[in-house]
Amino acid sequence: MSNPLPVPVDARAGAMMALLCGVWSLQQISLKAVAAEASPMLMVALRSGIALALLALLMWRRGEAPGAGRWKPGLLAGLLFGVEYLLVAQALRLTQASHVVIFLYTAPLFAALGLHLKLPAERLAPLQWAGIALAFAGTALAFLGAQDDGALLGDLLALGGGAAWGATTITLRCSNLADAPATETLLYQLLGAFALLLPAAWLTGQWHFEPSARTWAHLGFQALVVSFASFLAWCWLLRRYLASRLGVFSFLTPLFGVVLGVGLLGEPLELPFVAGSVLVLAGIGLVALRR
Repeated sequence: MSNPLPVPVDARAGAMMALLCGVWSLQQISLKAVAAEASPMLMVALRSGIALALLALLMWRRGEAPGAGRWKPGLLAGLLFGVEYLLVAQALRLTQASHVVIFLYTAPLFAALGLHLKLPAERLAPLQWAGIALAFAGTALAFLGAQDDGALLGDLLALGGGAAWGATTITLRCSNLADAPATETLLYQLLGAFALLLPAAWLTGQWHFEPSARTWAHLGFQALVVSFASFLAWCWLLRRYLASRLGVFSFLTPLFGVVLGVGLLGEPLELPFVAGSVLVLAGIGLVALRR
């Protein structure tokens, strides 16, 4: 049986999104904090593998199995998800975590553009088009905050990660994955990330992992909280609520990420980046508004 049409965000979804934004704001901060002890790419690969094993166990206990007719869009979603974190891992080596958070969370803009073309319920109003223009103008301004060519490349990679995330959302909403259980959609994504990033970490020499208590703690957070619990909740929300309405909460994650990047990692704030970030957040907020 197909799921009912997505509905506007209610109090339960709002509370869940606020919690998820808090978790996601820490994800890049955590990867950056232990980058000297464990490469971000290997950490994402390992967390995906651990979460994948937990998810497979959960599905087995529930008697769930992937749908036979959903493997093609599932393969695409997994590939896009893997590409997203491949770009994020590389970006974290080159630029500040606060920059990565801002540019990665342009994903709702890319998702809104794609869903506008695909789904009548997700059509953009003129005010939302203005928000997209404002957000991308802010992105261009934020690029001026890059301190060198390496940092600029890192910012561009993070923006590419946001585009890949937006494409993943479009794939989940516009294929028969929209009728799949949240566990199945997450299964494809974790499998894609693990299969892509583990060999990529080895081939690019990003294989270092120091087994200290600090590193294990960060890996536990990444695997259990981020990759398993939060992504499972996100897939569940996408199946039940309008994606553009959920996007209204997206501005919380980069906002928290910038504050935590400065407070926990001591990252500097450049005026162009701050001004551009404000425009990006304002644009995301406008995109999330309806007529």
